[in-house]
Amino acid sequence: MKITTFNPQIMTNNAKPIIELFQALGFQQNHNPKDIGELKVEDIRMKDANGFALDISSPSIPLPKDKIAIRMNVDDFDEAYKLLTDRGFKNYYGDKTVETGYSKSAFLISESGLGINLVQHIKKDEE
Repeated sequence: MKITTFNPQIMTNNAKPIIELFQALGFQQNHNPKDIGELKVEDIRMKDANGFALDISSPSIPLPKDKIAIRMNVDDFDEAYKLLTDRGFKNYYGDKTVETGYSKSAFLISESGLGINLVQHIKKDEE
């Protein structure tokens, strides 16, 4: 398994003030897919002039409070998922994953509260 990107991520039900904060810090919104997958998640990708990335995700399910996590893109979702779950991480969505035509993801949380949003991008040649 190879990690292809690794950056902070904020999961929230109220993305607007967080987006505005990071815009004030010099970040710009790169892309913003909405209602992706069965779980209806809006993803906002932001970058600053130095290339630092931040992801803000707003799921349709209610969150008791914002969650801070690491977004980790990998080239083999199943291998990474097994590695993390073998080490005690639990899928926040139960047994569900967020699947679109271009990615597969799951939000995994350790017993201590460390969150990892595990993502594999699906390339056209993999279909």
